[in-house]
Amino acid sequence: MAVPDLRTQLTLEQPDRVADGLGGHVATWRQLGVIWAQMDAGSGREDGAISAVRWRITVRAAPVGNPRRPKAGQRFRQGERLFLIEAVAERDPQGAFLTCHAREENPT
Repeated sequence: MAVPDLRTQLTLEQPDRVADGLGGHVATWRQLGVIWAQMDAGSGREDGAISAVRWRITVRAAPVGNPRRPKAGQRFRQGERLFLIEAVAERDPQGAFLTCHAREENPT
């Protein structure tokens, strides 16, 4: 298995729930750090006013529990582009890299 080409810079973000002062909550996103990745586009589809593309994003692994280890429900940011992480799996038997299955949505 070839070593991934980690040359795309992404910011890992975590959702936080903040009280809105009216008894509810607002979701805000907090930056956890910069991660270098390899991005491979998958299938895409259009659903009304939204087009969605699936991405396979490979990053260097971090131990479970480490804040630099991506997990489902977080997202990557590249400028204005957002990639919602849906699942994370070990890429190789040694556990040196992770594959993040993500979805990018854009208004059409």
